[in-house]
Amino acid sequence: MAGIRVPRPGERVHREECAFSYSGPESEGGLYICMNTFLGFGKQFVERHHLKTGQRAFLHLKRTRKAKSDDGSSGAGDPPKKKPTRLAIGVEGGFEVDSDPFELEEEVKIVILPDNVAISRESLALMAPAIRERVTASIEALLSADSASRRQDVEAWDGEVRQVSQHAVALRQPATDVRIPPCGWRCSQCDLRENLWVNLTDGSILCGRRYFDGSGGNNHALEHHKRTGFPLAVKLGTITPDGADVYSYEEDEMVLDPGLAEHLSHFGIDMMNMQKTDKTMTELELDMNQRVGEWGAIQESAVQLKPLYGPGNTGMHNLGNSCYLNAVMQVVFSINDFQNKYVGHMHKIFQDSPADPTQDFNTQVAKLGYGLLSGEYSRAPPESEEGEGENDKPEPEGISPRMFKALVGKGHPEFSTNRQQDAHEFFLHFINMVERNCRSSENPNLAFRYVAEERFHCLASSRVKYTQRVDYIMQLPVPLEAALNKEELADAERQRRTAEEQGTELPEVVRAKVPFQACLDSFSEPEQVEDFWSTALQAKSVAVKNTRFTSFPDCLVIQIKKFTFGLDWVPKKLDVSIDMPEILDLSGLRGRGLQPGEAELPDIAPPPLLTPDEPKGSLSLEDDDTLSSNLYSSPTSPVLDESLVEQVAEMGFPREACRKAVYHTNSSGLEPAINWVMAHLDQPDFSSPLVLPSTGGGHKTPDTEPPPEESVVTVTSMGFTREQALRALHATNNSVERAVDWIFSHIDEPDTEVSMEVSEGRSASGTMSETTPAGPRVRDGPGKYQLFAFISHMGTSTMCGHYVCHIKKEGRWVIYNDQKVSASERPRRDLGYIYFYQRDTG
Repeated sequence: MAGIRVPRPGERVHREECAFSYSGPESEGGLYICMNTFLGFGKQFVERHHLKTGQRAFLHLKRTRKAKSDDGSSGAGDPPKKKPTRLAIGVEGGFEVDSDPFELEEEVKIVILPDNVAISRESLALMAPAIRERVTASIEALLSADSASRRQDVEAWDGEVRQVSQHAVALRQPATDVRIPPCGWRCSQCDLRENLWVNLTDGSILCGRRYFDGSGGNNHALEHHKRTGFPLAVKLGTITPDGADVYSYEEDEMVLDPGLAEHLSHFGIDMMNMQKTDKTMTELELDMNQRVGEWGAIQESAVQLKPLYGPGNTGMHNLGNSCYLNAVMQVVFSINDFQNKYVGHMHKIFQDSPADPTQDFNTQVAKLGYGLLSGEYSRAPPESEEGEGENDKPEPEGISPRMFKALVGKGHPEFSTNRQQDAHEFFLHFINMVERNCRSSENPNLAFRYVAEERFHCLASSRVKYTQRVDYIMQLPVPLEAALNKEELADAERQRRTAEEQGTELPEVVRAKVPFQACLDSFSEPEQVEDFWSTALQAKSVAVKNTRFTSFPDCLVIQIKKFTFGLDWVPKKLDVSIDMPEILDLSGLRGRGLQPGEAELPDIAPPPLLTPDEPKGSLSLEDDDTLSSNLYSSPTSPVLDESLVEQVAEMGFPREACRKAVYHTNSSGLEPAINWVMAHLDQPDFSSPLVLPSTGGGHKTPDTEPPPEESVVTVTSMGFTREQALRALHATNNSVERAVDWIFSHIDEPDTEVSMEVSEGRSASGTMSETTPAGPRVRDGPGKYQLFAFISHMGTSTMCGHYVCHIKKEGRWVIYNDQKVSASERPRRDLGYIYFYQRDTG
């Protein structure tokens, strides 16, 4: 009893889930909570913890499910499901969820190992007063403490729950003569009469944003905010005595305004006398989902799906917008490399786990993999008794990956929240965490990793430059101009405009049908680079870039670039149907490197950044007649990550603004650069060239912090030496992604050209060439693939909606929709978002 402690305030107590499995109080053996470390263990792991730590006292929790007694008040039969009127789940007006027909009975006792002596709470009275007091205090504290794995499953999710705006309390409203009538509104710039918003600072009435399907407004309210910075607007037609739709531009979401009545009265609007005349944003979202038909098609709602159980058919409970995580991890653990790494070596991983296994990445990934593959949490329910209704059956068991989600999201600004996220971004985040935690040669990411070759042809000098980069995902653009049903799309657009003018119901959305080959051609076709730095000319030039594969991975991941920005920089999702092939041959996209007759560009660094106190002719090209060519200009650009600049520019922003964004965010990634752009859109010099203030003497490179050891390990895990990793990280401000590119671009330098580790592993379906150049560990083989999985997204943006995945197992498609796993009847390959292909060995 000496080891028994009382948990301190804020100390984690794991009383809902085992650290090594998904056993809990409701499992057959219950859950054992160590009364010293407060870690939870299933029956099969509690003795391991006792032997490893010497702890003997455990609080045992056991909950038993029992059917609720029927008081007869429910009536006969179930009422018909109502059409949802609220963007919510499990609340009045929202999407219905089945109520749990069971209740729980809990049994609590103390178990002393190794003799398994059980002490009930009633028996504590027989203990010595001092011991009884400490044990009782510990039990009470453990039972009342917030569990570290507190149930996060969202039984009732409300998409209309909003937070109070940070601008509401101190909203500035200058004196004005503006008076807004109770009806008859129109946009002050385009005369639109619907989707109108009144700005709460100056009373301007302007139309809202244009939606991805072409409906909506003309963005005049948004443009007004960009010019003025006035933060809040209210949608006219939604104002009632109960409230209204209030949007905050800076917070980029619907918000609450506690002073709304007072703010509206400033313009003569009396909330108490207003009536609803227009659809709320929530109603528009519901209508859009129903018109597009994407939800029903992808989830196969029109057919009765047969549930599947057993090994590999375990579902994952939604912990609150965690469907993106569920879909990605189901696909990941259908791949042999991850099964072998984490499930095949699970016992060793558990044995080597630290004192707190809940904070160990490898432990939690192994735990998740075993939970999905073992079948222990996917047992078929017993056959229904005669007369027993379907609603009396328990939901599929499944697992709740709380510890895993908390660990992989720890410290991340997005994945640590309960907001919906992009499955593509989470996949890359998970891959990065695997890299950081694989210190041995066995790295399952080898299944995805490949080397891409980029060839730049300088049009002015006719010389070429070859660069290589490590990648894990092939991103395919969607050329809408290649749609096969252009006439149908044009006719649908005419019908939509007519319906808007007449105020009638909008027609169903017609989906663009784009051939896969058009997407592939768009990826492989030459791309013109306007501001390419030509080392032959020591000036900016125009170049043509081609992208090819230096190696083909065992598993090729393809992302369809459905999420993009419009010309007005408003995020949108392309609603397209793409005929994704089951068999894919990319052999024609293999890169060949420098070809006979090609002349390489010299490997010379660009000039330093031009500052105001330096003459623009400091790098003279003398009187070369080629200066008159429009293919290049004099040097004015800094040394920047041009690939990152290109990514930002692809979203429609001015190139010079993209250069400034990348520079001012230290080339730290796409998201920081985009955030910088969005924060400086309204500045007068937004598109002006990047020029630094004078440093007072020479060019000074900012000091770089020593590389974190985990970054060094990540780079070396890809096959590079420690010396290369240190040099590359120092040169790229400790950016792991850019460090790999830096090594490739400096591979021929004398002080960089050192022996690099080549992968010892060979593809199961192909062999490594004996002349494989030094570089990162990759597998290679034929570029012919078979589709085996795809992830689909439903909704209008990555920040909302739902994800499911389809995986082909034993010749049939299986749909994984959170905790529900079923045999797929109509898999919609054409509506997917991320596709997974495996090398065809046939």
